[in-house]
Amino acid sequence: MMYFDAELEKRAAEAEEIIKKYLPKEEGLHKTIFKAMNYSVNAGGKRIRPILMMETYRTMGGTDMELVAPFMAAIEMIHTYSLIHDDLPALDNDDFRRGKPTSHKMFGEAMAVLAGDGLQSYAYELAAKKLSSVTNQGDPEMVRRVVRAMRILTEKPGVNGMIGGQTVDVELTGKPVDEKVLQFIFELKTGAMIEASMMIGACLAGADRDQIHDVEHVAYCIGMAFQIRDDILDVISSIDKLGKDTQSDAKNEKTTWVTLYGMDQAMEDVDKYSEFAFYGLKKLGVENVEDTFLYALVKWLIARDH
Repeated sequence: MMYFDAELEKRAAEAEEIIKKYLPKEEGLHKTIFKAMNYSVNAGGKRIRPILMMETYRTMGGTDMELVAPFMAAIEMIHTYSLIHDDLPALDNDDFRRGKPTSHKMFGEAMAVLAGDGLQSYAYELAAKKLSSVTNQGDPEMVRRVVRAMRILTEKPGVNGMIGGQTVDVELTGKPVDEKVLQFIFELKTGAMIEASMMIGACLAGADRDQIHDVEHVAYCIGMAFQIRDDILDVISSIDKLGKDTQSDAKNEKTTWVTLYGMDQAMEDVDKYSEFAFYGLKKLGVENVEDTFLYALVKWLIARDH
């Protein structure tokens, strides 16, 4: 475990450096929007999505960090924008995120909305600049990979992905939700961003369509286990460990895996989806995949206590 912790810290630092490199400068008459954007990105977090992208890229044979780096920054910006909006009074109305006051508490609701909007559009700007760069280099294969990665980056967080899941989640707050609907919410609201991270990593590394499909399924299972675990932690953890308000699901009258099935079943289902994820990783055709950091990271993600 000490070895894993050290390796995770090392990769988190690497991801952090990449993300900071792509943050906008806080200058100009409109510098407040940049301050608000950077405040939420710099508030911390585990950088799970960019690390998943980076490690999938490396596991699938990718070596050029300049190719994947802007997409790592972009996925974290999209994730952060979703958190800013998630915390707003109109949605979850949370005061703390990553152990710090949420964006609307620091900058007001209007600027928080704009900061989220800004991070979303800036993420796609970074991806578009990378496409322009590889196009100028004249390598058709790299152009193809980046175009496919951009498509994933736009689709998975969109109306048929993360936003779609959030829509159903908001509409059904305080209303009875069955397993089918809750699984739909988990798959889109949480799973889509994990799928995007891992699929983009595989895509940029040169994975073929079948491999990308397999990675998508692995990421789906990780997303389900991750979100069920999140529901468990919302009940049993504390703000000191999580860095955000706990018991918020109960406060907002949201159906969770725990409220639907109870704690014991929720824990069993985390184990079930975990096994599916590990089986899928072993099917990718990567030699000694069990020895990769990606494999260890998935194990940690699913068993985390914060």
